[in-house]
Amino acid sequence: MAEPLDHVARIQAEWARERPDLDVRPQGVIGRLHRLAGHLTEQLCVVYRRHGLAEGEFDVLAALRRAGPPYERAPGELAQFTMVTTGAMTKRIDRLERDGLVSRRRSASDGRGRVIALTTAGRELIDQAFTEHMRNEHRLLEDLTADQAARLEALLTTWLARFEAPRPPER
Repeated sequence: MAEPLDHVARIQAEWARERPDLDVRPQGVIGRLHRLAGHLTEQLCVVYRRHGLAEGEFDVLAALRRAGPPYERAPGELAQFTMVTTGAMTKRIDRLERDGLVSRRRSASDGRGRVIALTTAGRELIDQAFTEHMRNEHRLLEDLTADQAARLEALLTTWLARFEAPRPPER
């Protein structure tokens, strides 16, 4: 008896039937990665919510924590490290500041600039949340062998590098 088709395989089979002139094999990879990303995001957000954080707020606190002492960065740096617009970053920082997890001050090197820093409460929270986050990521990879996880990481690293590598200027 054949294995039941997963969601992506069913879509591929329908397209293959309706458009046999097209090669739909890429959907096998892209469709599954897309669906997997959604499932993973849901599972990761469970941990963030348990600590009273949204995904973006976790990212900001983590970027500040990774900066090392004194755990601070300029807002533009935070936007770069979390890949969000400065407008979205401002909203995240506003909420984190309101909750006492970060503070804002003028930059010593640039009087017009601002610096965002973790407070003691913010550092304690991100340390707890990140510890649980890593336990969760280990759990999410449990269904793969160590070799499978390493091979998948290598493939994804190669593929992602092709998207994120600096490109020469167009002429």
